[in-house]
Amino acid sequence: MRRIPMLINGEHVQSITDRWVDVLNPANQEVVAQVPMATIEEVDGAIENAHAAFQSWKKVSLGNRMRIMLKLQHLIRENTTKLAELITLEHGKTLPDAEGEVARGLEVVEHACSITSLSLGEMANNVAGNIDVHTLKKPLGVGAGITAFNFPVMLPCFMFPLALATGNTFVLKPSEQDPSSSLFLAELALEAGIPAGVLNVVHGGPEVADRLCSHPLIKAVSFIGSSHVGKHIYERASHYDKRAQCMMGAKNHCIIMPDCDKEQAINNILGAAYGAAGQRCMANSVVILVGKTQEWLDEIAKRSHDMKIGPGTDRNADLGPVITPAAKNRITSLINSGVEQGANLMVDGRDCVVKGYEQGNFVGPTMFSGVKADMDIYTQEIFGPVLLVLSADTFEEAIDILNANPNGNGASIFTNSGYFAQRFENEADAGQLGINIPIPVPVAYFSFTGSRASKLGDLGPNGKQAIAFWTQTKTVSTRWFAPDEEAGEVNTTITMK
Repeated sequence: MRRIPMLINGEHVQSITDRWVDVLNPANQEVVAQVPMATIEEVDGAIENAHAAFQSWKKVSLGNRMRIMLKLQHLIRENTTKLAELITLEHGKTLPDAEGEVARGLEVVEHACSITSLSLGEMANNVAGNIDVHTLKKPLGVGAGITAFNFPVMLPCFMFPLALATGNTFVLKPSEQDPSSSLFLAELALEAGIPAGVLNVVHGGPEVADRLCSHPLIKAVSFIGSSHVGKHIYERASHYDKRAQCMMGAKNHCIIMPDCDKEQAINNILGAAYGAAGQRCMANSVVILVGKTQEWLDEIAKRSHDMKIGPGTDRNADLGPVITPAAKNRITSLINSGVEQGANLMVDGRDCVVKGYEQGNFVGPTMFSGVKADMDIYTQEIFGPVLLVLSADTFEEAIDILNANPNGNGASIFTNSGYFAQRFENEADAGQLGINIPIPVPVAYFSFTGSRASKLGDLGPNGKQAIAFWTQTKTVSTRWFAPDEEAGEVNTTITMK
């Protein structure tokens, strides 16, 4: 049985723990590896190595850091197939979807290649008599990243490339459910030229995450995952006076206006709701039909029913299995509650079985209409291929529904009206907005944001916000005296003259 190593000080290290967790192929429950629940001493060792490496890494020139990132993006391109295969093996998403995930992660690495310009400070000349002021962006020290299972390559890319490019060192804890692609990504970073100790990988569960939040040498913690874990991470990190960014739960809404292109809207709804088996924090899980008829519901239901379910290795499959049997049971339980609470189950994916993969964690596309805001299927993030359809008579009613939900990760609208698009842009309370785009995750040189219960911390991953998160600003005020300049009088005020 393959036992997954940690990556500490540039080397593979096998854990001495007596606790190992099976890594399963979600399509058939085959055990493909075992991952260690690292000891606290091993985690501390990784952090201490990162701290030691920081003393030299912070002095590496911006140009050299840029060149390493250029090499890393080249290696990721060369190894896209292997990365995607590892994602599919342990996560279950289809190979095309996994390849798309690698591409989105690659965007962040490409953005990090611009670190020479991203690190520029500000300068003001002669703000007072012969006084100049400029700013410096300095690294914090050791950063930590804790990622969820649903994007084992993209989420680490949301964290360590910009953290390293700005001069920090890093300890990554990937999900114990699908760690191999995250580890391979880190190995590519070392191959690109990242020095030993600058990027480390440890494995484990809540105890390891807690230690990353409490260790005195960790200066900042980035987390992307579920709300209940994110709240704990944020509170824990904040208690120990660390910076924290936590991107968390979602219930993303899509408003469908009467004037939109029907075929375009339905195609986009289906892909956004059921892609990756609904296991996306940006999945479009709620549709609000404005003034639509039964015809729309019937068409969405028919197209949902016709989608193909299969193992991730089947390139013709629209969606693969969910990550674990426990995830499948939770999704099924929520579907049951929707039926019990009076929602109209138009498409039922509970009894989905794929020939040859009877043990797989498959849930077929599921669709409810007649959903009310107090139902469990609406109040909870299902994280499965379940589409909820609500109805509204007007745009204003649809916006009120959207904004009343506690989460504000993303929202979208389909319309051909510039008037309603502009109103949506101004009135929808969500971090990422899409106009005729159902999953509005921005390109990496824009920051990933969030609103209300979907985000803790004022700075998100990627873009300018990530540069600010991984650096501290030093402001320097400078004055030089001429050799023969006459000394002025003692000045007890704070005014510069």
